[in-house]
Amino acid sequence: MHTALSIPARLEAVPAAELQAANDCYSEISLGGFATACLSREGLARMMLQDCLHARENSDRRPKLIFASNGHAIALAAQDKAFRFTFEQADIIHADGQAAVFASRMTKTPIPERSATTDFIHDAAKVAAQSGLRFFFLGSTEETNAQAARVLQETYPGLQIVGRRHGYFGPDEEDEICDEINLTLPDVIWVGLSVPLEYEFSVRNKTRLRAGWLVTCGGCYNFLTGAYKRAPKWMQAAGLEWLFRLIHEPKRLFWRYAVTNPIAIFLLLTRTSSLHAAQ
Repeated sequence: MHTALSIPARLEAVPAAELQAANDCYSEISLGGFATACLSREGLARMMLQDCLHARENSDRRPKLIFASNGHAIALAAQDKAFRFTFEQADIIHADGQAAVFASRMTKTPIPERSATTDFIHDAAKVAAQSGLRFFFLGSTEETNAQAARVLQETYPGLQIVGRRHGYFGPDEEDEICDEINLTLPDVIWVGLSVPLEYEFSVRNKTRLRAGWLVTCGGCYNFLTGAYKRAPKWMQAAGLEWLFRLIHEPKRLFWRYAVTNPIAIFLLLTRTSSLHAAQ
């Protein structure tokens, strides 16, 4: 078993107030039927830093599972009991979709902003570059994976992407892949295998992997490389990014949105309520 990494000396450059802020409690609400964190992107990044530093102190560390709440995942969980069980294994569910933020405003503790993974990976990379956290990229094609890693490192000098692997493998290879990942001693493992595969992989391998966070990231690598385009800011703010993507990829996305959007909207309207603040 590998020993835990020591905290890099340059971590001292991170303001003490920033580290302390990571210990702030946060509220959760039931969003579409799932306990979802009321965290901003900045708050989520601080939670990442705190959890990863704590994990380094534990030689038998197990990663926290960080899953994204969006229309696709919420609707799929309503239709598939097995996926619902998988989704509920998350340690933190964050609001990846703008519709989730809108629905949260029906509660006493609304979510402050959308934490789309395509945006949050930049927040996470900035904090990681400053503090010495180490990333591993799993998923997509070899070309896209390599290019995404290169783009993020060029954007955030000093960012350590200590390993990466494409996402084309079978269940019989997972033990070997987990061993390969563990050898790199990552703090954050990004899993981009599409829904529901990335969620299932994360739950199935949580006890095998050693890291602080295990984060599902969907098609994030394609957005980093520019293969997928983001919607204009006004469409993102209005919760219409799905429409922008549908216009650009109608054959691939029409049936997904035709089925999932009505189900997700219904669940967000009928199964959203206040819960309690974390202690």
